[in-house]
Amino acid sequence: MATSMQHAAPGDVCSLGLASESWERVMLFHISEEPGIGRFEPRLSEYMNEPVVWAIKVDRLCNYLVPRECPRVTYYAGRETTPGDVERFLGSSRAVVAVESGWLDRLRTCRLYCYDMPAESFACMDECAGYYVSREPVVPAGVEVFDDPMGELLKRGVELRFVASLWRLRDAVVGSSLQYSFIRMRNAMPRSSA
Repeated sequence: MATSMQHAAPGDVCSLGLASESWERVMLFHISEEPGIGRFEPRLSEYMNEPVVWAIKVDRLCNYLVPRECPRVTYYAGRETTPGDVERFLGSSRAVVAVESGWLDRLRTCRLYCYDMPAESFACMDECAGYYVSREPVVPAGVEVFDDPMGELLKRGVELRFVASLWRLRDAVVGSSLQYSFIRMRNAMPRSSA
């Protein structure tokens, strides 16, 4: 993990700091636009060299309360974040999810399904991003429907920012001491359009 980036690459195993009998305290979720998933089968992904089921830890769930293909810059303060970066990037917000303005209508109309994933078969892959993977099929313990993802972000104390282009913000965040994730940036407007 590069210290200056404050972000582990997918595949970097992190320490859970939990005894095996404490797994029930780890709350993991999978957000989808697909209803009625009764069993998650491991699938290949560009980030892993084997099929896995992905889940997200509850404190990073906010990064996924947008349509799946929506590009976003997400960040929050970590232990190493300077007071200046908190003031500059976060203000009084505990976390920020920034999306391109062109996604507003899609965000207003999307319905998300938040699947509660039993943690027993999962391993932490990136502590900063909250990524966990299971190499086994997973049957969700339950599902909650989010008809208002923007409202869900607000309930969690997360600031939703709309910007014309994500690239300037992304570059500034990379140069900061913040913890961050950049998700689906391949779908962002090209830099030349910024």
